[in-house]
Order: sequence, then C-alpha cells, then structure tokens
Amino acid sequence: QVRLVESGGGLVQPGGSLRLSCTVSGSIASENTMGWYRQTPGKPRGLVALITSDSVTNYVDSVKGRFTISRDDAKNTVYLQMNSLKPEDTAVYYCTLDTVARDYWGQGTRVTVSS
Repeated sequence: QVRLVESGGGLVQPGGSLRLSCTVSGSIASENTMGWYRQTPGKPRGLVALITSDSVTNYVDSVKGRFTISRDDAKNTVYLQMNSLKPEDTAVYYCTLDTVARDYWGQGTRVTVSS
C-alpha cells in the first residue's frame, strides 16, 4: 500500500522560509511525477510545483523564483523549499505522486504566513 506523509508545515512570518517534505512508502513505479498542490477554504486545490522522475520541474507563476521543488529518490522523498513567503501562500499543502496506474495524495500540511 502506497502512503504519502507530509511534514514541515507551520507558522512563519512574511518573508520567512519553510521546507516541506513528503516521504512515500510502499512500492511505486520508477517513472513518476511528484508534486505539491495547495488549497485554501472555498477554493479548489491548485498546482504549486511538479517534478518528474527526470527532474524536470514546473511551477505556478506565483511561486516562481521563491519556491524550489526537489526530490531524493534514494529516500523516496520530495521537498518544497519555500522562501520569501507571503500571506497569500497560506494554505494546506498536499503532496502528490502521479504514476501511470493512478494518483496518490498525502493528508496535507498547513502553512500559515502571518505576522
């Protein structure tokens, strides 16, 4: 059974940094895309960043230059380094694993950017 467990969320002041981690347990296909989405109340879940198994990355425009997604396949872990955080980055962040067979989601970790 595949499980995704996120960590690293919390409260940070505007301009601060956080690093989210998501570790995957279970057997997964080597060819996959991992990513981060976020959601705020009353809004649909939206893409933040993706990284393929070839380490090709894609970011939503609002985080370009501030967030960096990376992966360590030896640890089955994907990271999201978030710098220069803004109040509008406040959301629940979800990790996702996309394989040919199906998608998997984590339980979410809350990020609050506030002074």
